[in-house]
Amino acid sequence: MEGTFARFEGHEQVVFANDDASGLRAIIAVHSTRLGPSLGGTRFHPYPDDDAALTDVLRLSRAMTYKAACAGLDLGGGKAVIIGDPTTDRSEALLRAFGRAVDWLGGRYITACDVGTTPRDMAIIRRETRNVTGLDTEEGGSGDSGIATAHGVHLSMRAAAGVAFGEPTLQGRHVAVQGLGKVGTRLVRALVEEGAKLTVADVDEEAVDRVADLPGVEVVAVDQVLFADADVVSPNALGAVLTQTTIALLQARIVCGAANNQLGVDEDADRLRERGILYCPDYVVNAGGLINVADELHDGGYRHDRAIRRVEHVPDNLTRILELARAEDITTEAAAEEIAERRIAAVSGLLRWRG
Repeated sequence: MEGTFARFEGHEQVVFANDDASGLRAIIAVHSTRLGPSLGGTRFHPYPDDDAALTDVLRLSRAMTYKAACAGLDLGGGKAVIIGDPTTDRSEALLRAFGRAVDWLGGRYITACDVGTTPRDMAIIRRETRNVTGLDTEEGGSGDSGIATAHGVHLSMRAAAGVAFGEPTLQGRHVAVQGLGKVGTRLVRALVEEGAKLTVADVDEEAVDRVADLPGVEVVAVDQVLFADADVVSPNALGAVLTQTTIALLQARIVCGAANNQLGVDEDADRLRERGILYCPDYVVNAGGLINVADELHDGGYRHDRAIRRVEHVPDNLTRILELARAEDITTEAAAEEIAERRIAAVSGLLRWRG
């Protein structure tokens, strides 16, 4: 495939939304609806240019397809980005204009929170479309998805420790956590409670202060945390942190974190494998947030206990991927994609959803 369409290979639909009155500039990428409507969050970010925004949304939407498939959900993969600074550009008019753009897709895309957007934003978007999840509990939604995401990452990290160290526990292990947002902070607290030693870092000093006094926690510079002499490295900030340069400097045996698109390029999965580092594919271990908001789509509405029970299967999904990677002598990233594609091929013809 050559030309413009080569950029969108594998995607079903890419929509550019513009509203001069509100200043909205957004891109919605629908990667796949073969398993159901595409569900994925909206990222509000001051991209350096439109090309960077397009690259991000295409990568993120593709990962959402595999995330939903590996998690056993009857959902496809999609993502949206709003180009701008949420601290200055966020407005009711802009969010409602975005809601209308979502609604134009007729249910093929369902949005949710992501970096730069909040449950309050989702409530405003919902005034223009029903195709939205991630609302606050008082609005009938699932609330903070970071709780479920952190729980799934923690359980996955324990499963990975069982493979790498022979025992599924982090007690006495050293974990380096990059990023102390909603997920990273909860993960640190859970690991401290389990008895792990922590090295942490974040660009936000207030976020660091929230965990700095916990037992066994050491704070280091952001540019040092990935290279700590730790058993596990957990990226929980923005993506593309695992590159040819950084992988060569890693000392950990396991990489397991919630950040999306941790690999800089596909070949980085091979580099991790060559170094004997067990990489837990990000879209597998961070699926708790998607599972949580997807529960809002049940006919009877959201139930926290049901969502958490499903999140507790995330480490089982990871274990199957790690076993396949070992059996076929392939990277864990390739194994995750193979399992996702198998399910999509086997199940999509049985579904009766039509976008």
